[in-house]
Amino acid sequence: MSKDKFYITTPIYYINASPHIGHSYTNIASDCLARYYRLKGYKVHFLTGTDEHGQKVQQSAINKGLQPRDFADKAVLVFKELWQKLNISYDDFVRTTDERHIKIVQRALEILYRRGRLYEDLYEGWYCTPCETFWQETQLDSQNCPDCKRPLEKITEKNYFFKLSEYQNWLIEYIKNHANFIRPLNRRQEVLSFLELNKLVDLCISRPKERLSWGIPLPFSKEHVTYVWFDALINYLSAVGTFDANDSYQSEWWPADVHLIGKDILRQHAIYWPIILHALDIELPQTIFAHGWWLVGESKMSKSRGNVISPLEMADNYGIDVYRYFLLRDVPFGHDGNFSEAAIVKRLNSDLANDLGNLVYRTLTMIEKYFDGRIPNVDLATNEPQAKKIIERIELLPKEIVLYLTANSDFDFSLVLEKVWELINLANKYIEDTKPWNLVKERKEEQLKAFINLLVKAIREVSNELLPFMPSTATSILEQFGKENIIKGKPLFPRIIEK
Repeated sequence: MSKDKFYITTPIYYINASPHIGHSYTNIASDCLARYYRLKGYKVHFLTGTDEHGQKVQQSAINKGLQPRDFADKAVLVFKELWQKLNISYDDFVRTTDERHIKIVQRALEILYRRGRLYEDLYEGWYCTPCETFWQETQLDSQNCPDCKRPLEKITEKNYFFKLSEYQNWLIEYIKNHANFIRPLNRRQEVLSFLELNKLVDLCISRPKERLSWGIPLPFSKEHVTYVWFDALINYLSAVGTFDANDSYQSEWWPADVHLIGKDILRQHAIYWPIILHALDIELPQTIFAHGWWLVGESKMSKSRGNVISPLEMADNYGIDVYRYFLLRDVPFGHDGNFSEAAIVKRLNSDLANDLGNLVYRTLTMIEKYFDGRIPNVDLATNEPQAKKIIERIELLPKEIVLYLTANSDFDFSLVLEKVWELINLANKYIEDTKPWNLVKERKEEQLKAFINLLVKAIREVSNELLPFMPSTATSILEQFGKENIIKGKPLFPRIIEK
């Protein structure tokens, strides 16, 4: 990435169903990275949005007696309200119904058409309406969709195709020569294996208007609208730039530093998208990172299974920052995780109430009791092993975190939080072993001042590093530990009785 900018994107979310914790996982992780790079002085652009065209949206609107645009306007509010609730600090929200987006999609199609990258042909094959995906006979072992397992529909119609197959060897070489282009490593291997074992077929990028009217019209065919996946992927360009008179894409933000996505849409992002960009003579994104799923038991969350969990409900029940902490701490980013409320309660009681909350509250209490609320400004050199270890951790922690929050370390949020908790645990043990009440009895005032001063330094460092992860909590802690005086509040995390 360049040294002065950081452009991060989430997928644009399909509006046909209510957002679940998988949506919130992607946006919370993206928000954490955006906040981190802002704190490091980067100029950050954090993009999210909604995918509003396609057959499923059109059908859902009909079922509710609405026009597709009215249906979309209502659905978008649900996503925006959720991101506000979860404290998501996005810089831009793109909708595929935005005029700025429609213009760029049509311009991209015009360029590809003029360059001979698109052609009209008869399509005969199988189509999955829920996934909005065409499948060739050779890709199937039944008449069900390989992705969602629902029944496919046999379709014969005239459409426009993008010459995806011509770029297969180029893409294989590009991925091999750019180690961080697809992360984590197992996803990179998955894409390479697919490309090396299968022959790409050209991508159908249109739908006949007689079958689907809700979409962006092709600029060179009045009878067709744009395939929803071609339409959707262009959002990463349409939100931040435009084409000039020479068909050259211009943007202060592009290329994206990170496209953060779920692993279920890896093929579209790691195969379709780089080839589309290459055909348009546009530089590729630095990193496409595909994280894992949150499972309930052994199953992926889905509306059809009835196991979708509401992120709003979790945030209301346990607190926004508790929910954010759990998602980023409980599972290494990139892996699948198993979601349960019992696991959230365990993290809340152990990590947040016992460790962080206890450290903050008893340090505030000691300052209030021993120094009338004034933070002692005594910084004694010490050879005491525990104090030295805490000082070393305070100095080392930010340097470690820089390494962990990059694509080649797979954005290891869980490891970052583990390292932060090492400092928290050292500070708590320092209190238990030092027994400051004994320093009071023995009238060792200077030692007591130095002891409290070091605890405050540790807490401030912890809070600074937690700002991207738990912004409200970290801000509250820093406010309580003012420059000279404390402002003691209530305990941060009341324990919950585990069932």
